[in-house]
Amino acid sequence: MEAIADLHVHSKYSRATSANMDLDGMAEWAKLKGITLLGTGDFTHPAWISELSSKAMETGNGFLEYRGMNFVLTVEVSNIFSQGGKTRRVHNVILCPGIEVAHQINELLGKHGKLASDGRPILSCSCAELVELVMSVHRDNIIFPAHAWTPWFSVFGSMSGFDSIDEAFLDQKGHIHAFETGLSSDPAMNWRLSALDKYSILSFSDAHSPAKLGREATVFSLDALTYRELASAINEKEARKVKMTYEFYPEEGKYHVDGHRMCNVWMMPAQARKIGDICPNCKKKMTIGVLHRVEDLADRPEGFIPPHAVPYKTLVPLAEIIAQVMGTNTYSKGVNEQYQKIVRHFGSEFSALMATQEQLSSATDQKIADGIIASQTGNLKIRPGYDGEFGKVELPGHEKKEKPQRQPAAEKSQSRLSDFK
Repeated sequence: MEAIADLHVHSKYSRATSANMDLDGMAEWAKLKGITLLGTGDFTHPAWISELSSKAMETGNGFLEYRGMNFVLTVEVSNIFSQGGKTRRVHNVILCPGIEVAHQINELLGKHGKLASDGRPILSCSCAELVELVMSVHRDNIIFPAHAWTPWFSVFGSMSGFDSIDEAFLDQKGHIHAFETGLSSDPAMNWRLSALDKYSILSFSDAHSPAKLGREATVFSLDALTYRELASAINEKEARKVKMTYEFYPEEGKYHVDGHRMCNVWMMPAQARKIGDICPNCKKKMTIGVLHRVEDLADRPEGFIPPHAVPYKTLVPLAEIIAQVMGTNTYSKGVNEQYQKIVRHFGSEFSALMATQEQLSSATDQKIADGIIASQTGNLKIRPGYDGEFGKVELPGHEKKEKPQRQPAAEKSQSRLSDFK
């Protein structure tokens, strides 16, 4: 069976997260999106694990079930530690097969940080120490680096990461079988590093509100809907059970290119290198984006496709498309009405986003249909994200005049999607 999974999410107990990220809100929206298997997020938080224990039912196959949605116990943790003479900040995702296992992990991790302070706790242990602790509890626990390229908090982050997974996880590297691309990179960018060929490439939403669930997801081919099958799909790449991923346009991610948000300055890596990565306005160092970092570590040319590469599809979230066509924000009543109408027709958001022009024309306004097709084909204009600011997608015929950048005109970067691929 094929299972669409979103395993990196956050609950209402994480900072800057919607109060609707509870079991009810998560289950409801996961069904709308077309998700089969959803992470719980935040199982280290005492209040959340208590809520999960009392409200959700353990299925006996390593998952939880609540109102028809299958949940996997997951958590993202923030490892902040010193290694190699530098302060490292790396986020990792942990999966485990059941409430009792989660409690045992929490008992160990509680010695390295205050678990009740945030749904994504800060831990003082290193990546290698984290793996050793978690794997000592249960052999089926899974750990992988979260949003691997984010500048400030990731395994390859330009500000506080490493140059390889081996360097980060040391003698525990054998337990790492996968990594998450993050919103600002896609599989094609990661294919440029031959050292990553042995890992499963995963994509998940890192959602902090229900409507953001599934903005990235991974499709698994499982013999049965069990935790053991999921673990096999992630850990045994040669089994080829990761069938495809759904991707955010990486240009839309918050850290795709280099820049300085306070000065409204962004640029492509080649231009940033020419000026020493220094903001041309305030003369401070810019935040080095994901594209720049990938190019620094890549040993393959752009466009390289490794043998047996898992396919992916890049899409714009349906609510964003509707909002742009309607000229309003994604949370407006009108957008929600159109969203619900389209999802009811197709059965899920993923089905709608993958529909043909003919199918869409019979289900919704022609401009919305055209917007979905533009999302499928990449016929978009995108001002890329930088320094913590999301990129802006513009559908054909809906372009807006962009605020000028505070840098010389000759140094401005292009903003057509083709320029970033």
